[in-house]
Amino acid sequence: MAATIRHIGLVVQDIDTSLKFYSGLIGLPVASRKIEEGVIIDRVVGIPNVKLEWAKLRDESGVILELLHYHSHPERPPCGFYPSNRHGASHVAFTVNNLDSLYEELSRRNIHCNSSPQMSSDGKVKVLYCHDPDGIPVELVEELS
Repeated sequence: MAATIRHIGLVVQDIDTSLKFYSGLIGLPVASRKIEEGVIIDRVVGIPNVKLEWAKLRDESGVILELLHYHSHPERPPCGFYPSNRHGASHVAFTVNNLDSLYEELSRRNIHCNSSPQMSSDGKVKVLYCHDPDGIPVELVEELS
């Protein structure tokens, strides 16, 4: 049996702030949200006495982005933005409508973008990288053809 991608998880510092970004700005609807603690989640994540909150956002195709906020064991991210070439998961990408308008809104909200929307060399997409509230790189792509 071939594997399928179940979801992508991002650890965030403040789940409400991250929901404003991923749901409010990017447009992913929240499918569910829950706080978990107890022996089973301790075993799954390998952290004793953990209390975490998650929110699952589901796009139209069924792909899930899971935001995880560790209330009991927060880890502080490095200062600033994660670089695009960081080892491990480098970024998460979303297809959006009207990237120019979204870029204007991101700019109004002082969300860091590496550039304005750029046209790909083949002219088929506009693309930009921005950073979520935790400094995680997010790629935004508008398909033109």
